[in-house]
Amino acid sequence: MNLRMAGKKGKILIVDDNTGIRQALKILLPMHFAEVETLPSPVTLVSTLERLKPDVVLLDMNFNTSINTGNEGLYWAGEIKKMMPEVEVVLFTAYADIQLAVEGMKRGAFDFIVKPWDNEKLVETLTAARDKARKAMGRDPRTKATEDASGTPMYWGSSLAMAAIQKTVDKIAPTDATVLITGENGTGKDVLAREIHARSLRNEKPMVAVDAGAITETLFESELFGHVKGAFTDAHTDHIGKFEQADGGTLFLDEIGNIPLHLQAKLLRVIQSRSVVRVGGSKAIPVNIRLICATNMNLEQLVRDGRFREDLYYRINTVSISLPPLRERNEDIVPLAQLFLERFAQKYHRHLTGLDDSARKALEG
Repeated sequence: MNLRMAGKKGKILIVDDNTGIRQALKILLPMHFAEVETLPSPVTLVSTLERLKPDVVLLDMNFNTSINTGNEGLYWAGEIKKMMPEVEVVLFTAYADIQLAVEGMKRGAFDFIVKPWDNEKLVETLTAARDKARKAMGRDPRTKATEDASGTPMYWGSSLAMAAIQKTVDKIAPTDATVLITGENGTGKDVLAREIHARSLRNEKPMVAVDAGAITETLFESELFGHVKGAFTDAHTDHIGKFEQADGGTLFLDEIGNIPLHLQAKLLRVIQSRSVVRVGGSKAIPVNIRLICATNMNLEQLVRDGRFREDLYYRINTVSISLPPLRERNEDIVPLAQLFLERFAQKYHRHLTGLDDSARKALEG
């Protein structure tokens, strides 16, 4: 539903599957903002963003009553910021999890609101987000859900393990070899993927990143392969999937170990044929991509357990790179801390010059 009121500023898009919440916000928010639109799910989020061009998206974290991990909300928060970085995202959740809030902020969310909410706090937060978004409107908005190779540069450090990985990257980056990056959460698998893309012959084309494990099963094919108008309810326009978006560049499938077994077969078919058929369509569309995958799971064990297809595993594992955790390369801890200190001091305009001896000892201990 779309509501407009004269004399107010800002467009707010609400994405929440709870009818009562949407109705309550349709009463509250039009008193403060010029335009308020609601969606019951992210199915048509991309086309709504392109049409409405909102200042702020108030985004629920969960759209499946049986799953309350927040992964779907985090996925869509990232997609919104990649598609339209000037749009601010406020996350909306009934689960006051500070780790979830931090993860959302890392993916570019403006703030985090816990249900049940305080009206004054909610309006205050949305107003601040709206003001920030409107200040950014001088920039040309991006209309493609793509990531380029810019962002956090790869820090190689001085450990022998990272030196060996760097040599491997030097050799394989200019090729089109499929790469599987493994490692624990936080080891920088996404950063390494961007580094490989940046050093490749495809670096002038986009690198499209997908958190494969966060896409719900009902949206998996549509998000990766696209859909045609009328393919399902609310499919009002054609939608280009991630494979097509990455054409000529690199497709990065993160958390590939979390993809359900029956969907792995569909992914394998596209990887083998190098073509996609959009949901509801019949035409095979060729795609020219370099594939990089990542996971924090033991795929070999999953294959033995029958939870990951062996043929898909060998298809994505042409070159395997295992990133060691920081606890296994202590010599890189202090230099990394110094790097982060300088980066965030500049970002948040803080006058910090370095780590003192006690901080260094604490980190090294």
